[in-house]
Amino acid sequence: MAELSDDELLLAELGVEVEVKKAGGRTAREERIIAGFEDILRFIEEHGRVPEHGDDWDIFERLYAVRLDRLREQADCRALLEPFDPEGLLGAPPAVDDSAIEELDDEDLLAELGIEAEPAAGDITQLRHVKPRSEIRAAEEVAERTPCPDFALFEPLFAAVKADMARGVRETRRFGTNAEINQGEFFIVGGQMAYVAVLGEEFVGEHGRKDNRLRVIYDNGTESDILRRSLQRALYKDEAGRRITNPDAGPLFGSEAAEDDLASGTIYVLRSKSDHPVIVERRQILHKIGVTGGEVTKRIAGAKDDPTFLFAAAEIIAEYKVHNINRMKLENVLHRVFATAQLDLEIPDRFGKPFRPREWFMVPLPVIDDVIGKIRDGSIINYVYEPSQAKLVAAEHN
Repeated sequence: MAELSDDELLLAELGVEVEVKKAGGRTAREERIIAGFEDILRFIEEHGRVPEHGDDWDIFERLYAVRLDRLREQADCRALLEPFDPEGLLGAPPAVDDSAIEELDDEDLLAELGIEAEPAAGDITQLRHVKPRSEIRAAEEVAERTPCPDFALFEPLFAAVKADMARGVRETRRFGTNAEINQGEFFIVGGQMAYVAVLGEEFVGEHGRKDNRLRVIYDNGTESDILRRSLQRALYKDEAGRRITNPDAGPLFGSEAAEDDLASGTIYVLRSKSDHPVIVERRQILHKIGVTGGEVTKRIAGAKDDPTFLFAAAEIIAEYKVHNINRMKLENVLHRVFATAQLDLEIPDRFGKPFRPREWFMVPLPVIDDVIGKIRDGSIINYVYEPSQAKLVAAEHN
């Protein structure tokens, strides 16, 4: 019998696999963990939010959500990824207990994803008859609506809210993911005004998640006993879904916080210290524009290791405090205004994969300040950015 090496003995006799350190000082497992975390960061960069569990999201987002939970649970992973996590993403607790998912067999898992299982005659990697769970649930929820027997009691409420909206006392705001729903609030969903008349007792529902049964009255004279989470999903998925504010909801955007105002974060403008020729040539007009809920200094702490910061340190050029506004929506508005001036550059990430930064724009600082002022006063809808003139110009409305 040939003599076994130490590594072969560990593997064959003891079942211990030896991980060989790479030249860079990390094992193959550590490289995989870092690469997986960078996939999650790219998702957040693209969508403006962390990946979430839930039937309404695609399988890749749900896998990212499970991966993020696993990384948060393991101390060695958190320690390894700390230099790549300036926002403290891994310090948050896991989103949900997904142990119930792990207990499902293949057919049950396919059913949870809204996929009809077929005999193994074909390629099992091909998914057939895919029907989104959101579509199934939407049909169920609409079917549950019934005539409201005491609608006469609620009709004056709808009339009063509509009058408030016409006078500008109330306004509508986009419904954010996982936003709260409380008794006595009004929403617009499916083109109808909805009033939450009753918020039932809290209970633990599917996958251990807390939920409530609601009594929702609609302005067309119908009602439903929809679940709170189902209404949240319907509002978030509906492009026209809106929350109707209370008369004392406060300003959407403010440069200074008023009493009882809720701080929403900071618009930041950064300049890169990269020595890349393209960056050097455009340094004075090339800016990263984003919105963060934390400290800007913490946001840029790991810039030299982050492809979204061009693998280089960054300096803070300007900061603008914002209050009572959806940060993701605000950032999307800023990026849409400057879309014509977005940096067209592809750089390799740490593993040689091509990466295209999204938040860098070739625009002078005074124009950025002008845009933020026009977002504040609501006039930005009347302007577009013209790169050839390096200024805002009047928009052509049809």
